[in-house]
Amino acid sequence: MTRVGFYVVQASGEAERLRVAARLADKAFARGHRIYINAADEAQAAQLDALLWSFRPASFLPHGLAGTAQAQQIAIGWGQEPVDHDDLLINLQLGIPGFFGRFQRVAEVVTQEPDSLAVLRDSWRFYRERGYQLEKHDLPA
Repeated sequence: MTRVGFYVVQASGEAERLRVAARLADKAFARGHRIYINAADEAQAAQLDALLWSFRPASFLPHGLAGTAQAQQIAIGWGQEPVDHDDLLINLQLGIPGFFGRFQRVAEVVTQEPDSLAVLRDSWRFYRERGYQLEKHDLPA
């Protein structure tokens, strides 16, 4: 059954959500995971694509937008069904994507905007009521 982690940072803003996603992708890639990042929309996917190229100057995160040849290890999509990924889903959309159950792990990124907090509390209840194993991780800002 899918394990779901909520990664909570005590900061707000779009840039912070992207930074947390990049940190999670960097750590997961170092551990050998294949990653699908589900962005809120195409513009956010493009921002994340640019961020991953420069995230850590001393490391390289092989990634690409979903559907491209570069998306083998880390794919960045915005709602489309993942083709070759079922290991780790990093979800940046507010709401639970219909394909989350195919993944071994789901990472929900939580920042401190009131609207997103309300939606993510609903997501927590959704997963809990259906018996998914939940974890909460507090991250430094």
